[in-house]
Amino acid sequence: MLMATNMPYVIGGEVSCADGVCGRLSWVVIDPMGPELTHLVVEPDGDPDHARLVPVTLVDRDGADAGGIRLRCGAAGFAQLEPAVQTEFLPGNEGRFGYPADQNYLLPYFALGPAGGAVPAAPIGPFAAAGLDGPQTVTYDRVPSGEVQVKRNQPVHATDGEIGRVQGLVVDPRDRQVTHVLLQEGHLWGKKQVALPIHHVTDVRQGVRLDLTKDEVRDLPPVDLAQFE
Repeated sequence: MLMATNMPYVIGGEVSCADGVCGRLSWVVIDPMGPELTHLVVEPDGDPDHARLVPVTLVDRDGADAGGIRLRCGAAGFAQLEPAVQTEFLPGNEGRFGYPADQNYLLPYFALGPAGGAVPAAPIGPFAAAGLDGPQTVTYDRVPSGEVQVKRNQPVHATDGEIGRVQGLVVDPRDRQVTHVLLQEGHLWGKKQVALPIHHVTDVRQGVRLDLTKDEVRDLPPVDLAQFE
């Protein structure tokens, strides 16, 4: 049963610190064994590189409203939280066989042209180093071990096919247990916000999978987030 005392976490909703807006809820992290909400990922507007991994214990339940979240820390404290993304530097400039460009050597090779004539192949190794990719960076999400991320617009699958996309979660603030998954239904029956009871969720590791059919999801009543105000 969806209780007004529960708290919605609408992905994309505004998040405020004690001294002002600090960003938007980008995605959430849950312990699937609970399932229990453990972290929020809050991204300053237009600045994904400075998204922060926020323990759910920092959420001020008394200061929250529908679609909004307030943290029990200021902007300075928020900036000191762990980054939600990790960026690693790759040296790049490797040849096509996995060796650095200055260690690639190739004997002359000639491919056959259209008439069987020899056509010199393009050189690789130090002779073509200028054309190789330079240093690169790789950025990935930081998810605590054993936990999974839930993002906006991840697909929700009924037993007979995809039914819509994730919009957020509803959580019992007393124990941080996830009670419902918020779903924006797709184009089959028009758009309406529904709350999927968590006991109908069978997996959250690659999208959300349900033990309900499309018709059973369609018959669920719409949810009004204003009830949480």
